[in-house]
Amino acid sequence: MLPWKRALRSLAALLLTAAALVTVPAAAAHAATVENSGWNDYTCKPSAAHPRPVVLVHGTLANSVDNWLSLAPYLEHRGYCVFSLDYGRLPGVPFFHGLGPIDASAEQLSAFVDKVLAATGAAKADLVGHSQGGMMPRYYLKFLGGAAKVNALVGIAPSNHGTTLSGLTKLLPYFPGAEDLLTTATPALAEQIVGSDFMTRLNAGGDTVPGVHYTVIATKHDEVVTPYRTQFLSGADVRNVLLQDLCPLDLSEHVLIGLTDRIAFHEVANALDPAHATPTTCASVFD
Repeated sequence: MLPWKRALRSLAALLLTAAALVTVPAAAAHAATVENSGWNDYTCKPSAAHPRPVVLVHGTLANSVDNWLSLAPYLEHRGYCVFSLDYGRLPGVPFFHGLGPIDASAEQLSAFVDKVLAATGAAKADLVGHSQGGMMPRYYLKFLGGAAKVNALVGIAPSNHGTTLSGLTKLLPYFPGAEDLLTTATPALAEQIVGSDFMTRLNAGGDTVPGVHYTVIATKHDEVVTPYRTQFLSGADVRNVLLQDLCPLDLSEHVLIGLTDRIAFHEVANALDPAHATPTTCASVFD
């Protein structure tokens, strides 16, 4: 094999490995399904205290169960109707989702939100997403009419302005054909690179749309969506949160912030019910 081809394959492997950090790669043991996960109860009716269903949107290479094994029960315990979906599956790739073209994934989210609203009778939903799942809904809100059906979007370590994957993507110009390979093999990964056509279109004209409340929760230890401040949004109705400003001892990186971080979860709960928000501190791990 020619040296440049070996290097190309190595680069692709490195990029895919970095993307795998977006979520826990436990899907190989994915015995649970979205239907028996304990949430996604279509008989659930939102209460007066929590009148909107919460739709959880997983990240790249994740799925509707593994990404939410902690946050979904956390929200259910607080009285929310909680739902999650799988999106972005490529043909022949089981278990791992969030790899297909992001605009197509946003269409799948749109259909799922419609299904949830019809089942619950709610006028609007709240969305909570991790990584790509915190960014992709912005396409739905901006281009697919989602702003009329969504009250709030909470992004946990979202790839809002793309990522350099800690600089690895800067090597792409040195490997002819690498970017085309990534686009063909894993469109969502290529589209999350800083400066991609998708990112340019998504962020043209501003980060937000009127009528939706935005919250971004980031960690300075993020090693996947880098630099971490690119996760933050600009707009009139945006709250950007850095976990270490709330608890300097929080060491969560990109995976753990969405998987197990109860300080982040407390901020999610505050964003979903700001009228009853309580201060988030290091002690929030005991909530």
